[in-house]
Amino acid sequence: MIQRVQSVFLFLIVVAMVTMFFVPIWAKTNPADNQEYVLNAYKLGPVEGAASSNTIVIAILAGVAGLIALYEIFQYKSRLTQMKLGMLNSLVMAALMGCAFYFSSYVGEDLVKTTTQGEYLSGFYLPAVGLFLNVLANRFIKRDEDLVRSMDRLR
Repeated sequence: MIQRVQSVFLFLIVVAMVTMFFVPIWAKTNPADNQEYVLNAYKLGPVEGAASSNTIVIAILAGVAGLIALYEIFQYKSRLTQMKLGMLNSLVMAALMGCAFYFSSYVGEDLVKTTTQGEYLSGFYLPAVGLFLNVLANRFIKRDEDLVRSMDRLR
């Protein structure tokens, strides 16, 4: 059913993954020319200018994680399928976190060679929030499955 608490958590995962498309993940300012470099779901490069690195893999992983969570909401009749999809979504969001970390810590820091570190923005933490919500949703799905199994034993 769509009214269950795990459906709310899954919907919030969809919201977090869609938000990844619109918020910056990482930013660093080059003090030499005062140029700001920003990482978002599509590119890593200066705010103004055409020279940038393509980071479309972040957008693809965020989209896949959001679609899996959306599909998982409507699989309420098969809780085992929901749990499997939840495990798959955990892997996708872990890969998303890894990609965001790689592009910000390695590619971004090599792009702007200064002694200062770049700052992680709200988009960097959204996959972690999604992963936490996914764990909560899986816990409630398992609780429902355990309840149904216990009722089957009583029959």
